Amino acid sequence: MSEFTVGEADFLLDGRPVRLLSGALHYFRVHEEHWGHRLAMLRAMGLGCVETYVPWNLHEPRPGHFEDVQALGRFLDAARQAGLWAIVRPGPYICAEWENGGLPHWLTGELGTRVRTRDERFLEHLERWFGALLPQIVDRQIDRGGPVIMVQVENEYGSYGSDAAYLRRLADLLREQGVTVPLVTSDGPEDHMLGSGSIPGVLATVNFGSHAREGFGTLRRHRPEGPLMCMEFWCGWFDHWGGEHITRDAGDAAAALREILECGASVNLYMAHGGTSFAGWAGANRGGGALHEGPLEPDVTSYDYDAPIDEFGRPTEKFWRFREVLAEYAQVPLPELPPAPARLGAPAEVRLDGWAPLDVVLEARGGPETSAPVPPTFEELDVDRGLVRYAVTVPGPRQPYPLTARGLRDLAVVYVDGERAGVLAEGDEQLKEPVAGHARVELWVESLGRVNYGPRSGESKGVTGGLLHERQYLHDVRARGLRLDALDDIGDVPLQPLAEDGAPGLYRGTVTVRGAGDARLELPGWTRGFAWVNGFNLGRYWSAGPQRSLYVPGPVLREGENEVWLLELEESAPAGTEGVLLRTP
Repeated sequence: MSEFTVGEADFLLDGRPVRLLSGALHYFRVHEEHWGHRLAMLRAMGLGCVETYVPWNLHEPRPGHFEDVQALGRFLDAARQAGLWAIVRPGPYICAEWENGGLPHWLTGELGTRVRTRDERFLEHLERWFGALLPQIVDRQIDRGGPVIMVQVENEYGSYGSDAAYLRRLADLLREQGVTVPLVTSDGPEDHMLGSGSIPGVLATVNFGSHAREGFGTLRRHRPEGPLMCMEFWCGWFDHWGGEHITRDAGDAAAALREILECGASVNLYMAHGGTSFAGWAGANRGGGALHEGPLEPDVTSYDYDAPIDEFGRPTEKFWRFREVLAEYAQVPLPELPPAPARLGAPAEVRLDGWAPLDVVLEARGGPETSAPVPPTFEELDVDRGLVRYAVTVPGPRQPYPLTARGLRDLAVVYVDGERAGVLAEGDEQLKEPVAGHARVELWVESLGRVNYGPRSGESKGVTGGLLHERQYLHDVRARGLRLDALDDIGDVPLQPLAEDGAPGLYRGTVTVRGAGDARLELPGWTRGFAWVNGFNLGRYWSAGPQRSLYVPGPVLREGENEVWLLELEESAPAGTEGVLLRTP
């Protein structure tokens, strides 16, 4: 018998007590043509509501320049058509293992730790963003015939800050701009998190993966009355490049879900379907314990999350276990599963037929070159996702001395007088071989994803502490950025025959498809870079694993010839042994 009273834990919708059975599905991680299928899968699992974040940086890549904010509205319309309610979490910070926690690079580059506070400059940007975004939510609230039943204020703020005036201002801003449905906060079930992350008069919820009774007990100490809800029931977890693939036993996850429901609480499965962090939007974490100040741990492209619905939209064992539990709380029999999306008819090899060195790609698609006393950051060069070439001259004559890229974030392939000299990384910032002058040094620095959680979120990328030769700073640094989105249309990049030695650069190829549908792209022998199919950026690949292939949504492919581009940043497979394949999942 639960110590929590079921009736007091319910929400009121249209005057009726309702237990919310919800699942997280991010519209920005699923190809739009697959939204209907994934939403129907939520229904078939036994859920009546979908939850989504909204990434600010995706929709406002530059201040005042908005891109497809209407995508949220289209997703909410699809949810309504699927017969689902919707919970919207517009941030402004979302975490979500997403680049910079959803905050634009230009914002954190300008304001640093002033973001997520009552700083007036931050609030000015936020009001402009919400002015563009919130009509998509307001017009689709339940009291206007839409699916939106709840809007979240910020996200896990108690894990980050204690600016109560900021949270109140944010809640007031949502109300001022037309949000009438209940507002909600979500935090970890710890006193300092709930104390700093919740707002008087606004529903508080908690996030956890197990021990529901303890978590709700902590919540009740802060909120003796009102609905109980786990806003994020972590039924799986995410992976980092170079780490192990993380899974959670389906039986264990189902038992934890049952405990939540036995408490009379509402629940949101995080994730019900994770999807994919296409186009290099995956974020990063900082390891090293509870303070999140340790080494960078970049998130892989796949956001499968070991969710009950996998990256390809297929039901897993966890799906069937959850369906059994949720069916006990359904008012009517659960619907059958929708027809599965088409899959690739047969494996096909990508035939590579052209290549351009990185210098040529940068010349064709890069931003303007700047010259500065010290290396500019990615933020100063307006590079959100991509890489920067830093060039500097070691004056001479002088003896060989160590060369160090201080404060490097995150990886640099270094060339001395045109010859590759090594790869540097944060924590390993000094070239193994000393450099003599006179010499030209180039560092191709790549961001592996901005931190999305903890006190290091919003930190700058690039060579942030200067270039040292022995103890002397090298000044007069030339820098030029290459944004990933500049490569979505690259027909103007001049190509030459394939490099024989597997040199880095931009590779073009074609693949003939018979039976277009969901597929996976395999790149054996390639090291690290990004892949495009017909102009659609699939995301980062990396031989470090654990992810070994990239998900190719079926709607991206077409019958017959398809174009494939690979931006290899370190070392590709030698010519003639490429082995790039499309396979049926």
